[in-house]
Formats: sequence, structure tokens, C-alpha cells
Amino acid sequence: MPSIALQTRQHLALTPRLQQAVRLLQLSSLEFQQELREALDTNPFLEYVPPATETGEAAEAADGAAGIGAAADAPTAVAEMPEGGMDGGMEAAMPQDASSYNDEPASYGDDNSGYPDDGGAYSADMPSTGAMRTSSNYRGSEDGDSDASDWVRVPLSLREQLHDSLRLSPLDDLDRAAAQIVIEALDDDGYLRQELSELTDFEDIGEALDEDRLRVALRVVQTLDRPGIGARSLSECLSLQLEAMPEDTPHRDLALQIVTQHLERLARRENGELQRQLGCDAQALQAATALVRRLDPKPGNHYGRADGGYVVPDVIVRQVRGKWVVSVNPAIEPRARIHKLYAEMFARSDQTSRSPLAQQLQEARWLIRNAHKRCETILRVGECIVARQKAFFQYGEIALRPMLLRDVADELGLHESTVSRATGNKYMATPRGIFEFKRFFPRELETRTGGTCSAAAVRALIKEMIDAENPKDPLSDVVLTQELEKQGVQVARRTVTKYRQMMKLPAAEMRRQI
Repeated sequence: MPSIALQTRQHLALTPRLQQAVRLLQLSSLEFQQELREALDTNPFLEYVPPATETGEAAEAADGAAGIGAAADAPTAVAEMPEGGMDGGMEAAMPQDASSYNDEPASYGDDNSGYPDDGGAYSADMPSTGAMRTSSNYRGSEDGDSDASDWVRVPLSLREQLHDSLRLSPLDDLDRAAAQIVIEALDDDGYLRQELSELTDFEDIGEALDEDRLRVALRVVQTLDRPGIGARSLSECLSLQLEAMPEDTPHRDLALQIVTQHLERLARRENGELQRQLGCDAQALQAATALVRRLDPKPGNHYGRADGGYVVPDVIVRQVRGKWVVSVNPAIEPRARIHKLYAEMFARSDQTSRSPLAQQLQEARWLIRNAHKRCETILRVGECIVARQKAFFQYGEIALRPMLLRDVADELGLHESTVSRATGNKYMATPRGIFEFKRFFPRELETRTGGTCSAAAVRALIKEMIDAENPKDPLSDVVLTQELEKQGVQVARRTVTKYRQMMKLPAAEMRRQI
């Protein structure tokens, strides 16, 4: 029989303000800056605070009356450190003045010189220089309103260099367009990973391209610059480099036969089988393999990359008078505050608390408070990391201690998930380089004496052993495991192999120098 009953129970609900705080905390610095810019563009109660106007202002996040932090107001934390630690070195991670750039302009010639007029149909807008270019137009600074970065010399990318060289090739319009398509299809290593049949359908050309024309264009691209560019496989890349050598190069033909037919056997170091297949002696095979190993498997890496994977650190660690000082990076601090004039006008109006403008004002105040809380949480986590890993800053990665997110959470009185969000996609600029927060949380390994060490310290030991090994008799993973055992670190051979692969170090046979 149906009945009606009352039950009392508790459940956790996240308010919109708390949801926003959680979302902001897990964003990276670049994503956070983008979120703030979108809020400045859409919310009329927020205004941007230029860096010059922030000097001396306090972050009044409690009532949302002012923006957050200039560099002078950024909270700092000090971790005790013995005297004689790392010296400066933070200049590379700090913003530089304009005077630190090279103000001497480079000469790149006039705009109407460098290429013949018959390349007018070429559509790529390439600078008229062979190896370098400036970050902005030389003529753009004649009005006196120039920036120091206008004179920074930037290396040409792979595609820019090839487009630049293609201008000098006497090709008709269709062949030139086909070569341009091939150039744009190259990856950063200089390889053509796509099939030529996939490049035939381009509506902007006006005429259909067949595979034969693209194949001819590929051969043209392969001759424009460094040998090996435009290869479709590793074997072809090495073959192009060998074919570019003089014909009287010793053992060139034998090396060419190896890379075209027996490259996998060479990688597995099956020397006996190679001698039988090639019909050569051990000395000739050794000279041919040495010639192959001098070739470049990734010729595209010699050019500037079009996209730089830049990282903006969230906190900066400096050593000041023997102590480690942690501060929030001024470059990522939110420069926004409540627009006082608009807020006062709204307060004098007869708008209700449920009006759209009232909701936007409330969202602006929430954003500023949560942004301040985000900076504060990241700083506190950074303080704790530096305090617990002080030995790292003095002795390097070999001194990293095992640490868990729970250890930081218990010390700061935060939830472990909050610490996880505060360390995800967050970076710390130190005198030893820029490191992700997660780098300071290596897992724990037991030692023979009953103590503990970190996995990062074990990787550092393996790296030191490999660096100090005899190149003609490299240490195998089994020998590395035995050497670690002598130092009291008990790890399995497969663990050593995993750590070596994580550091992108080849196996012992691949490290052997004949």
C-alpha cells in the first residue's frame, strides 16, 4: 500500500562560486589568462589594470573592490637553506629589459632585391634571406616607434627555407604550385608522411594535379636544400644523403646497399648475417656501418620550428642570501578589478538583485576572489614543495626525496584533490631550469638498508653511470641493476629498462662505439 514518509539525509552540493574556483585552479597559466581575457571582454563590471597602475595597490579580494597583485605585492615565502647553495641563474627565467637585447640591426637588403622577376607568380610570402629573418619588418621601425624585439634574429623554419629556395627554380606555374603543396605537407622532421594521391585534390590551383606531376615536384623539393628533406621513409632519407656524397667516397655503395635493403638487420646489429648477404668482410662492413651512423635521420631538425612549445612558469624560485624565496610570477597574475564607476552607478539604480546586471556584478566579484584564491593556493603548494625538496636545489635531481600529494595536503590542511589540481599543468622556474610541479613528487623505492629513495634519484644514478661508461664497452641493463645493488638500491632489471627508456637512452648495443 503506498505511503508517504519523510527522510533526513545529507549530501554535498557545489555552489556556482565553488565550481568556478575548482575550474580556475586546474587551468594552466595560459588557459587562465585566456579565461580572464574573455571575462574582461564580456563583463562590463571588470576593467583591465595596466602594470604601471598596479604599483602599491593591495589585492582587496574580500569585497572585490580592486584587482589582484602587482609584482611588488606578490606574496613570498622563504624556505631555509644552508649557505653555499646554488648561485643566481634566474635571469634567464625573468622578464628582461629592452636594453638586454642586441640593438644592432642586421642587414637584410632591400625588398626588391634578391629574386628575379620571373617568380612573381609565387604565392608564398617569404623573406629575402637565406638563413635568418627578423621578427618584424625592417621598414616598420622608421617612424621611431620600434621595440627591441623587432631586431631579434629568428631562424627560418623548414617550410620558409624551402619556399625561399623554390623561388630560384625555373618552374612553370603548375609545377611551382605542386612543389608548394609538397613543401606544406612535410612534417617538422622533413619527411613526407602523406601519400601523393592524397595531395592531388586542391581546388585553389584550378587544374587537376596527378601523381606523376607531384612525384616530379617531390624530386625538386628533395634537391632544394639539405639532402634527405622530402623523404618518405627512413631508408629513403639515408639514401638521399648517401647519393649526395661524391661517388669516390669510401664504402659509399656498400652503405647505400645497407640502407636500402638491410636497414632492419643493421638496427638489430646482425653483423654476421649482413656479411653473408652483402658478401663483404668484417672490416668493410664496419666502415660502411660507421658511414651510415654519421647520417642524419631527422634533417628537418636543423631548421627553426614554426611553433615553439613555450612554458610560462607559475612561480619563481630565487636564492637570496642563502635562502630560497618563492613568489608568484608577475606575468601570470590576473590584472583585473571591479570598475568602480559602473559599480557605483548600478548601486544608485533601482535594479533588483535578480537582474542580469546584478548577476554580472556578482560574477565579477566571484572571479576576482577565486583568481586571488588560485594564486594563493599555487603559492602555498610551491612553498611546501621548496621546503620539502631543498636538497634538490643544491645537489640536483639525485637528491629528490620521495613525496606524495597526501604529504602536501596534510601539511597545508587541503584536500588531496585540491593539491592535485594545484600541481597539474603548473610550472616552477628555478636556477636549475623550469620544472613541472609533478616532477617533485617521485614515487618511493626501498633500499637494502631499509631506507627509501625516489625513482627520480634512481634515474639520475642510471644517467650518471651511462655518462661515465666506456663507449666501447657500454653497460647493459643487467650490469646497471648490479651496480645499483652495490649502492644499496634494489630494483628489477625491467625497472632499469623502463627508466632508461623514459630518459630516451638507447640500449647498450646501440650505444657501443666501434
